[in-house]
Amino acid sequence: MAVRAIRGATQVDADDREQVLEATRELVTAVMERNSLDHDDVISILFTATPDLVSEFPALAARELGFGDVPLMCAREIDVPHALPRVLRLMAHVETDKPRS
Repeated sequence: MAVRAIRGATQVDADDREQVLEATRELVTAVMERNSLDHDDVISILFTATPDLVSEFPALAARELGFGDVPLMCAREIDVPHALPRVLRLMAHVETDKPRS
């Protein structure tokens, strides 16, 4: 079994706690479903948020989905002037038999 990293991203309309949590729940759920992953396949998840999102930690949404026993970390994206605003990203490290592609 290989260790793979899976990326995903979403954008919210405003720096609103509920929007951040809901968008993160949707993102985590979509990554899990699209990659046919089970909870036990997940090694860790790194969440990032653009500097304009400070209302809540995205990892809280993953904990609410039952990932409390998975190492979760939040970080801030670098503040690049031409970057999209209000973006949440994740990189999940998983165990899978699927090829990188």
